[in-house]
Amino acid sequence: MNRLHGKRALITGGSRGIGAAIAKRLAADGADVAITYEKSAERAQAVVAGIEALGRRAVAIQADSADPVAVRNAVDRAAEAFGGLDILVNNAGIFRAGALGDLTLDDIDATLNVNVRAVIVASQAAARHLGEGGRIVSTGSCLATRVPDAGMSLYAASKAALIGWTQGLARDLGPRGITVNIVHPGSTDTDMNPADGEHAGAQRSRMAIPQYGKADDVAALVAFVVGPEGRSINGTGLTIDGGANA
Repeated sequence: MNRLHGKRALITGGSRGIGAAIAKRLAADGADVAITYEKSAERAQAVVAGIEALGRRAVAIQADSADPVAVRNAVDRAAEAFGGLDILVNNAGIFRAGALGDLTLDDIDATLNVNVRAVIVASQAAARHLGEGGRIVSTGSCLATRVPDAGMSLYAASKAALIGWTQGLARDLGPRGITVNIVHPGSTDTDMNPADGEHAGAQRSRMAIPQYGKADDVAALVAFVVGPEGRSINGTGLTIDGGANA
């Protein structure tokens, strides 16, 4: 498929899980793809190799999303490598859970720095490179709008913040023909939340369709949003959670 032929994309946190699936799907649809990674250099290079095998350009950029300078530089490096940028997917994120009294200042700072500040910084940097038809998509969570269990308040707050950011930024960038959206995955089978994990049964019990999603499912939704058919999808959230929030 060549729906994204000639497009240039950056996926933060693209070395594993949902981010890697998005990177590979956008490449399969014709885009050149840069990814960022924090520590998983070997995995990042494997993603790059897979993209290059599809005949697309690819680059892996080491960047800690907790470091705003590194985030900003990664966006600029991706644009420099490809001669511009058309798509930004803010996917990097961390999950810290626990009882309210057990949350530390480090937990709070780390969660907000990676899940919120990095998205703002990357979007701001990308906006300097995006032109008409540009796309920004952030990975949210079904927990942003409904929290079924205790201990997830900090993570839920960080993802809920991205809803407001998405809506506001859509207004800011709309006059330039750039869309901004957020995708809310539910329980998705990755190494961070495996379908055979300790808490998987409880998660399935909340779904209308009691089965974990696949990273490729999320990637397909993102690919649609950033593609030509997604031109009128703007300032909104799209939930892909098996009906957990139904």
